[in-house]
Amino acid sequence: MLSIDALHVTYGGAVQALRGVSMDIPDGKVVAVLGSNGAGKSTLLRAISGTLRLQRGRIESGSIRLGDTDLGSRDPAQTVRLGVVQVPEGRRIFGRLSVEENLRAGGMGNKDKSAKAAAQARVYDMFPVLRERKDQRGGLLSGGEQQMLAIGRALMASPKLLLLDEPSLGLAPRIIGQIGEVIAEINRQGTSVLLVEQNATMALGVADLAYVLDVGEVSLSGDAAELARTDEVQRLYLGHDTDEPHEQAAASGKTLSRWTP
Repeated sequence: MLSIDALHVTYGGAVQALRGVSMDIPDGKVVAVLGSNGAGKSTLLRAISGTLRLQRGRIESGSIRLGDTDLGSRDPAQTVRLGVVQVPEGRRIFGRLSVEENLRAGGMGNKDKSAKAAAQARVYDMFPVLRERKDQRGGLLSGGEQQMLAIGRALMASPKLLLLDEPSLGLAPRIIGQIGEVIAEINRQGTSVLLVEQNATMALGVADLAYVLDVGEVSLSGDAAELARTDEVQRLYLGHDTDEPHEQAAASGKTLSRWTP
C-alpha cells in the first residue's frame, strides 16, 4: 500500500531527522515503528501525512508513494482525500466541542452523507462510551476516552491507512491494552495501520511487521513477533535480555533485516 524509499528529511535546512529511511506498509497489515525520543518516528508520520512543512521540515530526497501516487508533494487535505489519515500525538481533540461535534469535524471532507452515517455508526459500535457521551464536551472526557475520540474522529474520514502517533502516551496500563485491542479491530475491519509507539509490548503484540528507528535510520526490521525476541529489542524496549533471539527466528523460518549506514 505505502512504500517509502531512501527518505531524507531535515528541519530548518540544517537538522537532519531522517537519513535514508526505507520501509513498506503492505495492504491490510499493522506495521509498528519503534524508537526512543528523537529517533525520527513523528517526523516519519509528518512526512507521510503532509504536515512536515508546518514544522519547518522538508523532504530533501527520497519518495513516499501510496500505490502509484506520490505523497511527497501533497498537502494534508489532499493526503486525507487519498485515504491517509493521522491521529497526532497527544490526542488534540477539540475540547470545547461535544463528542458528536468532534466526529462531525472528522468527516467534513466526506461529501457522501450515507458514508458519513456509516462511519459514525462504526465509531459508536467500536466505542460505545462515545455514544453514551455524545453530547459531552471532549475536554471533560478521561484520557483514554479522549484517545478513543481522537481515533474515532480519524475514522470518520474512512481511511485506507491510519497513522497513529504514540496512542498509548500518558495512559494507564489497562487502557493501553484496550487501545491495542482497538487497533487490532480497526485492522480486522479492513484498515491498514502504521503505528508509531514507544510502548514496544503493545506495539509488537498488535503488529504484523515492525521497524526500529535509531537516530533517523532504520536499524532493524522484520516480523513483529520475531523482532520481539531479538536481544536488542528485549534489552532496549522490553526491559529484559535473551540469549536466543536469532536462533528462535531461524527455527521459525522467518528473517530479520539489519540496516547499516
